[in-house]
Amino acid sequence: MQEAWTGADATALRKALRMSQREFAEKTDISLSVVKKWASRGETVTLPTEFAEMMNTHLDVRATPEQRAAYFTYRQSRIETLVLDDPEPHADLAAVQWDPGIWAADCNAVASELTRKDLMLDRRQVGRALLGVAVGTSLLEPLENWLLRAAHTPPGHPTAIPRAGLQEIDQLENAARIFREWDDQYGGGLRRKAVVGQLDEVNDLLDQHHPDAIRRRLRGIQAQLAETAATMSWDSGHQAIAQRYYVLAVKAAQAAGDPVFAANALAGMARQLLCLSRAGDALELIRLAQDHAAHGATPTVHAMLRTREAWAYANLGRPSAFHRAWDRAGEDMTSSTPDSDPHWIEYFDQAEFAGTIGGRLLEMAKHAPEFASEAAEQIERAITLRRPKRLRSSALDQLGLTEARMIEGEIDEACRLGEEALTTVEETTSDRVLVKVQEIYERTEQLANVSAVISLRDRMRPLVETTV
Repeated sequence: MQEAWTGADATALRKALRMSQREFAEKTDISLSVVKKWASRGETVTLPTEFAEMMNTHLDVRATPEQRAAYFTYRQSRIETLVLDDPEPHADLAAVQWDPGIWAADCNAVASELTRKDLMLDRRQVGRALLGVAVGTSLLEPLENWLLRAAHTPPGHPTAIPRAGLQEIDQLENAARIFREWDDQYGGGLRRKAVVGQLDEVNDLLDQHHPDAIRRRLRGIQAQLAETAATMSWDSGHQAIAQRYYVLAVKAAQAAGDPVFAANALAGMARQLLCLSRAGDALELIRLAQDHAAHGATPTVHAMLRTREAWAYANLGRPSAFHRAWDRAGEDMTSSTPDSDPHWIEYFDQAEFAGTIGGRLLEMAKHAPEFASEAAEQIERAITLRRPKRLRSSALDQLGLTEARMIEGEIDEACRLGEEALTTVEETTSDRVLVKVQEIYERTEQLANVSAVISLRDRMRPLVETTV
């Protein structure tokens, strides 16, 4: 079974079945406009879980052996064409190739090459970057081996005269915190390049000699900036580049002697894979993160990791395991003491906890509508508790509540909430938010003759068109 399907994969399946777009739409009971969108957006669109399951059914059950062989031929040919015929392969190398040796490579070399190529990245290369996301054993095995070695490798003790003073280190640490706040408030967009540029400057400092104490602090700053760049890159649609920044964050945090932040970066990488329908791989990463942070993490950090675990179980269709992980995360949150938390986990408050759980209940409600009411209850709690200026999270909360009410059949209320949500959506450039808008737009297609839905779709259409 193929876990993740892109629009290009669906088009390859349609061609293997020798169907026109209209025939394929009728056969799969999917609207023609969606089939056309998949064909036009190709690698840049990842199919929602229900559509991915539908594609798997057609490929594994309904297709003949010859048609399945044709599908894999189309798919492999497409990948080879994108990678080998890249008009600027040197500029996009980081986006289309995954080298498992990245874990064992020198941290400075990884950082310098990644930021240099990222600053050269052309917007038209973003879609192809999806090809470079590592999954399965190519991701997990080298990572596990590296973690085992890294845990037993003592840090060096350089004794040269420092090139960066303590005041400069303080300023860099403060800048890293500000950039993280930018991400929490707005997401990616133009701010992402500022983070990458600052990371590049820290990389240059790390090429110089420093005493161990200052070097560790610089590594910590590098880890913080890399993790922020990862989240912003993902939020801007740069999937493969985001994954490499997460790798850098893990490596730098380990070098800084901060295994808990390394676990946080692993959890970020897992969250990305969850959104790319790779729940099995994500669950393995979360378990590695939990093991890595077992002895040093605060209850809030443990709660965040438990919540990611619950997320994976929800995506795997295991509601009992989801509720067990949710309950344990709730116990951790109850014993949370924010004053003892590292600053980078401040975002994970009761609002974030409720919003994350509500979002997972909503995903399950798409297959089992009885979860919709519970999802709406959690999301409403998140909306009530959200701190001001958390625009991306607020937009996702409001859109989630809109979708929950639709599943419950409360169409007029859903449209009212949707109109309010779009006011928040229009204040952020988050790719994740726009993808959510696209999902709701597609969901409402069958209700396009209802007056309230017509008004909502008219307002959503310009936002949807920017994602095509």
